[in-house]
Amino acid sequence: MTVFTPPASQLDRAAGPESRPAPWSGMLWVTWRQHRGLLIGVSVVFCAAVAGLLVTGLRIHHDYALLTACRPAALPACQGLSTFFNSTDWHEGEYPHIAVQGAPVLIAMFAGPPVVARELEARTYRYAWTQGIGRVRWTAAKLALLGSLLTIMAFAISQLLTWFFAPFMTTQQLTDLTPTVFDTSGLSYAAWTLTAFCLGVFLGALLRSTLPAMAVTLGAYVSLAAATWFYLRDHYPVNTFWPMQLFEAGWLLALSAALIAGTIWLVRRYAA
Repeated sequence: MTVFTPPASQLDRAAGPESRPAPWSGMLWVTWRQHRGLLIGVSVVFCAAVAGLLVTGLRIHHDYALLTACRPAALPACQGLSTFFNSTDWHEGEYPHIAVQGAPVLIAMFAGPPVVARELEARTYRYAWTQGIGRVRWTAAKLALLGSLLTIMAFAISQLLTWFFAPFMTTQQLTDLTPTVFDTSGLSYAAWTLTAFCLGVFLGALLRSTLPAMAVTLGAYVSLAAATWFYLRDHYPVNTFWPMQLFEAGWLLALSAALIAGTIWLVRRYAA
């Protein structure tokens, strides 16, 4: 038995001239209901990461303070502290740093594509977009809530990681412009996280299927990051930390805005 679903425009008219759009608070509640698994999961991981960085970071800072206070450096005790810090502490500090670097890739693959693609795959989008919300406001509400939450968490993690990793900057001869350090400092990490999410959402809307979108998003994000690492940064008009951070965050925000605009255009086109 075939069920006829009238176009969105007819359903919008059927709601009557007296109907009013659903309030933003209502759309945020719907977003929570639809994506509570993602929101809860990300929040749990965030809290666990903060706790882990604080506990491990305090110990690493304590060990570093002991190392720098030990004089003369040639004493066997000081050499033992140095060996422990540059082996055990360094490895324990390197693992969370790598994990934080990889987090935007996971967000790009798993958080972004289902936001729109899930409704399109299940063909429930016409119903969802006519419940006093409208397709543009429905999409904007999801992107605003999820994107803001991920960006704020990413910024908080990057600031905590900067403090966590500070002792290794001298012992490992790193600088603020070392790519792995630069990517997780300042504004850059939050901007990359937002771009990763928006890229996944856009490709999910474009391909209208979650699993293919996840695969394409992985390739697109890795390609963008590689191009930035090996080519784009060499052509920035600035070459000091904060100007480079502001420049990179700026073009990433512009790219995120373009991806959001593209997502909304696709949503409007599908409902036409």
